[in-house]
Amino acid sequence: MEEILEIRDGCKTPLQLLKSKAFSRYLSIYKKQFIKELKSRENSEQKEEVVHKIEFIEDIDRLAFIEIFESNESLSSSELAKHKEVIRFLEGLFHHYRKKSYTRLIKLHDNILNSKESAESIKDRISDKANKLTDLILETRRILLTKVGFSVGVRRSQGLECQPNVTCGEISGKNIDLPSVYKKLSEVPLTTHADMRTGIHYTTHANKRAFPFFALDHNPFKGSSFNPEEYVAIPFEVGQWNIIAYIHKSRGCIELEPGLLNLFPFSKVRKLVKNKPDGVFIFGCPHSTMDDLGYHYDKKNKLLVGLIPNIDDCKYFGYGKKPILTLHNVLCILNNQMPLHCGCTRYVVRFDSKTGEPYIFDSFVKADDMGRATFLNNGFSNNNANIPYFYGTETGAFACLDGFSEYTKMQMEGREIGYNKHAGTNARQIVPVTDYSEVSTGSELDILLYLNNYDLIKPGESCMNIDMSVDEALEHFRKGARVAAGSTQTHRGKIEISYWANPFPLLKDKDWKDLPEHSDLSERFKTIEKNFFDIIKKRVKSGLMKIGVAHSMLMAGCYSKNTDSKLSKYGFNDREQVEHEGPERAARDMINLIKQTAVQKKELTKTDLKEIDITVAMVGDSRTGKSEMAEKMEEVLSMKGAKSSSGKTIN
Repeated sequence: MEEILEIRDGCKTPLQLLKSKAFSRYLSIYKKQFIKELKSRENSEQKEEVVHKIEFIEDIDRLAFIEIFESNESLSSSELAKHKEVIRFLEGLFHHYRKKSYTRLIKLHDNILNSKESAESIKDRISDKANKLTDLILETRRILLTKVGFSVGVRRSQGLECQPNVTCGEISGKNIDLPSVYKKLSEVPLTTHADMRTGIHYTTHANKRAFPFFALDHNPFKGSSFNPEEYVAIPFEVGQWNIIAYIHKSRGCIELEPGLLNLFPFSKVRKLVKNKPDGVFIFGCPHSTMDDLGYHYDKKNKLLVGLIPNIDDCKYFGYGKKPILTLHNVLCILNNQMPLHCGCTRYVVRFDSKTGEPYIFDSFVKADDMGRATFLNNGFSNNNANIPYFYGTETGAFACLDGFSEYTKMQMEGREIGYNKHAGTNARQIVPVTDYSEVSTGSELDILLYLNNYDLIKPGESCMNIDMSVDEALEHFRKGARVAAGSTQTHRGKIEISYWANPFPLLKDKDWKDLPEHSDLSERFKTIEKNFFDIIKKRVKSGLMKIGVAHSMLMAGCYSKNTDSKLSKYGFNDREQVEHEGPERAARDMINLIKQTAVQKKELTKTDLKEIDITVAMVGDSRTGKSEMAEKMEEVLSMKGAKSSSGKTIN
């Protein structure tokens, strides 16, 4: 497998860097790859050049660079020419390190377990370690270039980013309490803090998900063949649960690490130590087959185990995100909580001091793609005081760039971890969209909507349909209909039916029958659903909550049954126009609904509140309009900055 570079040396000077094991390891990695590429051209017309180039590369070792570093200015012309050849090779190595390598800078810090140092202070030290290494690499390169006379002219340091992909602090994996059958997992050090290079885009072998992540009738973990040295371990707090991801260090797998770090919050170290995680997820197991792709609940040890094999078709970020969220959802159902495949936002509504008119002051993302609803005291009962509270899972968003404006893409730049930027379609990037405190704190659920992305709404009519019974709304959630974008295994322009918008794992098939693999979960879910909607009925009847369908119209332009004449009748001149104007119309109607709900909520409190929170959850699968409507709402409200003369927001 193509190697990654892990740096554990503590170098302070350029000479120490050149003498370090890490430099020797990376020199070896680069030489192997360079020679491999050259050998693929051995039978070409440039055979002689290739043979001599390989001989030159094979002769280079770290002593060649140390010799140049320690040389004086009185070199013969032949010595200088030889040194220049070596430094030209070094330049190739340097830019390969910057652009094509995968580097982890590691600091072991078990001592934090017994210290009172704040998390921010620990993170500062991790970031400082990354910055010092970057400065040292640039300084070493500058000195070597100067030694051979390559530093004449303008110095170009800025923009030469050479930070490690991930700089992390680790503790021993033996600090967690895993059952004995999983003892090999305890030998993988746990990443507890990290600093990563953002604004970088990785290429993975696959660009779509094609295989379902279903329950298995066997435990996929293979303890006897598991090699701890081949994995990194990252504990994530996913909703209420701690799930440790074990990622194989091979290229094609390890690239998921920064994306997941940008998506999920770390588990709290002190909650992990001497405790058992709720789930483990193994990505890229080289000893597994497609028969092991899925999850298994180890009832004896009360541990949920998920696995993705080391197969090229599974090397895609979606096979990291979706399985982890699936484990979250299974844990939800096992603990009588309601998983919701949705976007959820908490809106802060204030009232004008003179007119009393409501206005949206700010908004906070609680979930980009997945969350859960639970109730006060974490239980279902017949008590009328039960209030549904919403909690999120991700602090980041796995955004598909196809549907975003150039301005929105610009806002993401510099904070993103991207994948398959040049793939043509389904290019994705993970960007931070909210804070841990927002995801981990429950908010009273005021509005619950199903997102319909294909039906057209006439101009003048509201895209928010809340004038329906709770039972009628429930059928929309159960049906989970949407027109697909074709980013997974679906057919673009056709209606896809997915029970509850597929909150993974899929509980029912297309004929509405329980999937055999998930029949036990499906039965549990039915009970949870009934209790959930029994309480919602009471709250809707009392005016405490709203439920219905939101029409984003995002995919109405490509829906096969929406003819050109029908589109024209509903105010659209062409099909591409629908994708942009539909969500904007829906966004404006959503704003009105939020303000109306705030007024009614204030009236029910019978107090003169100056500010009220309205939390809205919109259930829907990908490309139903969750992100697109949120983007349009920000544009309409202009809440994220002032407008420039060009009309663009200045942050």
